[in-house]
Amino acid sequence: MYKLIFSLLTVSTLLVSCKKQDPFLINKQNIGLLTDSTQVKDLKLAFPNDSIVKFIGGDEFTGSINDIEVFEKGGKKLLTLTPRQALDSTSYIKEIQVLDARYKTSKGISTLSTFKDITSHYKISRISNLINSLVLSVDALNTSFIIDKKDLPANLRFDMSLKIEAAQIPNDAKIKYFFINWNK
Repeated sequence: MYKLIFSLLTVSTLLVSCKKQDPFLINKQNIGLLTDSTQVKDLKLAFPNDSIVKFIGGDEFTGSINDIEVFEKGGKKLLTLTPRQALDSTSYIKEIQVLDARYKTSKGISTLSTFKDITSHYKISRISNLINSLVLSVDALNTSFIIDKKDLPANLRFDMSLKIEAAQIPNDAKIKYFFINWNK
């Protein structure tokens, strides 16, 4: 009897541990196989089936711009990664811009989601009013959602000095893209 129970527990443990990780799932410290501890030199391991394009500046005028773009084999841009240090293969990723709608949080938020979807699942920590967009910060995910001001009422679109409250944003305002910020 004990052998049967032990065998069932072992088989169920193996089945659960063999479950593949979703390559498009976003959590606070990982996106698929990419984690907040992944170094630039290890990106091929996190994106084995995708193309990674690194921008290499030719001189010091480029400053610290060193974005890395991830494309799927068909050419569709998935993510833009920004390392902490330019031109350093041991640098960690500081910021990820999510462009592809297949990337979703555990609560189903993606670039196809709306303002109502965000507020239904997460607490908005801050709303920043920029020239052409609003930035909605969600500290629980280290994420900033970008909403185009074209989705706002006309009286909120042009004055950057306005303090915009969540109640003023239409529920159907769409996410343009979003950023995940990792502070390591």
